Order: sequence, then structure tokens, then C-alpha cells
Amino acid sequence: MVGTLLHPGRGGQAGRREGGGRFTFAVGWGYVRAVTNRGPARRFFDLWSLVYDQTIVQRLTYRPVHDAVVEHLRRSRPRSVLDLGCGTGLLSERLGAELAGARIVGCDYSAGMIRHAAARRRDGAWVQGDALRLPFRAAAFDTVVSTEAFHWFPDQAAALAEMHRVLVPGGRALVALVNPPFEVVGKGIWMGSRLVGQPFYWPTRRRMRQLLTAAGFRVEAQHRIWRLPAAVALPPVLSIGVRG
Repeated sequence: MVGTLLHPGRGGQAGRREGGGRFTFAVGWGYVRAVTNRGPARRFFDLWSLVYDQTIVQRLTYRPVHDAVVEHLRRSRPRSVLDLGCGTGLLSERLGAELAGARIVGCDYSAGMIRHAAARRRDGAWVQGDALRLPFRAAAFDTVVSTEAFHWFPDQAAALAEMHRVLVPGGRALVALVNPPFEVVGKGIWMGSRLVGQPFYWPTRRRMRQLLTAAGFRVEAQHRIWRLPAAVALPPVLSIGVRG
């Protein structure tokens, strides 16, 4: 893995390599790149970043899920949060406003998404990084959130193992995405998405519990999120796992 400092921001050291190719970062950087070449085509997300902030896209797709995450974090009040698959930084920005004094780090695979996020909040901490090999030291965060991104991770078990690694004991992973009612639906969509060159997989709620448990989490809750127009057939679910 190669890490390149693109915009150091203020506050000192941005990052250094550790054994095994991992990176550790200090608070105060602006935009750091630390990605591998695995996963779906990065240019797809770079293009998607151009319309990601449109009001109708946010209202129909992301806002209800973000609201569910924010509601939970208002109660738990973590001191540090990794927003994994942060997109253009809308949720990270909300968390910064809601959780006064908390350290919020946004991480996304797409350079286009991160550029928009860094433009939105220049004093924020933004990392272009790979969910399968997170560029952070172990036990670096109280909470990891991932909203409408997990289905794009090419190895979901590996991504959850990385979330587990970067969380403190007792820390929480909040993963929100569509959980179809039947496995055949998720597999059918996965096969169709492969044909167009951008494969993704939506696990069922039961499969999500299995993935979290296998990664070492205790499943604390799974909450259905009501979102139109696909509230019944393809409901998003917020799954909360606690690191042992």
C-alpha cells in the first residue's frame, strides 16, 4: 500500500508508516491518501460525487439513514468517530456539530468524494483510504459508522474485521444499508450489478448479524429505517455491533 500526503493542513504530523504497511495519523491533517487498488472502479464514485449533494438524492437516499445514526450517537456521545465511506462529508459535518469536542474522521475510497468533503470543511480530517485495510492504528476510535457504503466493500468480512481492529474495547460499529428480506434478492442484485461492472452485495438482516458476530462483535440491535419510496421491499437497516 502506498500513502501520499496531499494536503497536510495544520497541526503537525500527518502520517507515518508502521509495520505491515499500515499508517497512523495525528489529528490536524486535512487530506491524506492511503489506498490500495482493490474494489470497484474508483472513477465511478468520483463521478457520483458530482451529484451526491443534490437535495433529492440526499432526501431520498441518505438523510433518513443519517438521521438514525445521529439519533443513536446523541445518546452514546462517543469522543472519536470514524465515518467510513463518508462520501462528500455531510454526515461527518453533522456529527461535528452534534458531538461538540469529539474527533470526527472521514474516510472514503474516492478522491472525488474526499475533495468535496475537504472543500466543505477545510479544518476537518479527511482520508482517502481502503475499508479492507484501514490506515489507522488499533483501538483508535470509540465508534465507526458506515452509511450506505458497506454493500460496495468487496470483502465485507474483512471490512468488519478492520472496524473491529480500529475500535476500542466496548466501541460500537454502526452499519446502515439496505437489508433485503430474502437472500435470493441480494444475490440476484449482486449478479446484475456484476454484469454492469460495479458489483455490490446487500446482505439480509440475518446475514448481517452473522457477519458481525464472526468479526467478534456482539449484536446490540438492528433497527429498520423507514425511507420512501422503497420502504417495504428494500428497507435500510441500522445494525449496531459492540466490540468485545
